[in-house]
Amino acid sequence: MTGRRRMSTTQPAPPRRAKAILLAAGAVTACASVLAACGVLPGATGGSRETVTVMTMAPEKTEATNKPGMPAMAKAYARWVNANGGLGGRQLKVITCNDHNDTVGAGECAQRAVDEQVVAVVGSYSQYGRSFLAPLEGAGIPYIGGYGVTDEEFTSPLSYPVNGGQPALMAGLGRQLAKTCSRVSLVRPDTIAGDELPDLFNAGLAAGGRGESLDIRAVEDATDYTPQARRALERASADPATKGCVTAALGDRTDTFFDSFRRTRDEYPAVRIASVLGSVDQSLVDRTGGRSGVYEGASVTGWYPVSSDRRWDTMRKVINEYAFGDNRIDPTDAGVQTTWIAYTVLKKAVESLGDGEVTAQSLRDELDDGLKVTTGGLTPKLSWRFEDMIAARDFPRLVNAYVTFQRVRDGRVVSEQRGFVDMRKTLENE
Repeated sequence: MTGRRRMSTTQPAPPRRAKAILLAAGAVTACASVLAACGVLPGATGGSRETVTVMTMAPEKTEATNKPGMPAMAKAYARWVNANGGLGGRQLKVITCNDHNDTVGAGECAQRAVDEQVVAVVGSYSQYGRSFLAPLEGAGIPYIGGYGVTDEEFTSPLSYPVNGGQPALMAGLGRQLAKTCSRVSLVRPDTIAGDELPDLFNAGLAAGGRGESLDIRAVEDATDYTPQARRALERASADPATKGCVTAALGDRTDTFFDSFRRTRDEYPAVRIASVLGSVDQSLVDRTGGRSGVYEGASVTGWYPVSSDRRWDTMRKVINEYAFGDNRIDPTDAGVQTTWIAYTVLKKAVESLGDGEVTAQSLRDELDDGLKVTTGGLTPKLSWRFEDMIAARDFPRLVNAYVTFQRVRDGRVVSEQRGFVDMRKTLENE
């Protein structure tokens, strides 16, 4: 440093007013740093504007049932709600998980939900309730708006169903067919979930004054159902003087069954066919020939209004604008519709917390304390207080036992009768 003049590091003391301003600014900076470290930012109260993280799980790319539209709908919903102020000012983050339609995959998805500390699992599908609900219950994570395919979804205290699941659908289908069918053959999966279907279906038939159906088991992922189709037709057409019906509830394989049925039915007198929403929808009718296809005239029982109903307009708008052409999302699919309704419940629950912290516990408390959710007429008003649950011994968490009766007419799935049909008494007596 020889030959250089050393500069002084001493600065003149600032005037008293300037010094006060500097001290105040320093204090604000320090406060902001502490608040950020604690996860609280300006404009938030007690961490109330944190990101809300949830999971949607469903099987994809399996040989049996697949519901890829459900996680895709969840992602589109998140993009839409975040572009419009979030959930009461909070950003929504959706984690998706493929349960691969097996017990191990279902358990792994649930464990991931625990590890990721999600506040809820929302709008999901899995046939393995025991595998995924036990980990969620251990962590206190609510399961909002499952598809309703397992008994556990209607018994777990952490489950908040938005529809009547398979119980309401199958009992409703029995009631619907009892009006016109003297003999009915039921083709259903040879699985644990499938074992529940005959009793529910027969309860609906009995409510309409009919006898029990013929129970025909079928491998869930078969590629041909000709033997089952022959057996079903033999029973349904045994007496040409009376009307017989054949119904199948095989999920994604329902179309495979009715393809075998189509190739076999010319050997037998005419019978009526039927199924439930989720096994038959408008897109399937379109793919199989519309009014000239096998489903023309079929009876269909659903949870919600028909997909052409204007009450679905907001969902369709969100899909058009925020799904970015994702062809996994079919607005006529019951899984997509259920995910939409489940996220409607989540939105209402989070917003009802106001500035309070959003946690798995706070969501459960809000839902248990009588939160009422309207869904624009897609379901009755939903609430999960004890007094809102129907008195069905096997389904104590069921709060919505309504179904809709539909028919395929001129290639379109249309309402067979106006309004909802309440299956509460049938399920309570089952």
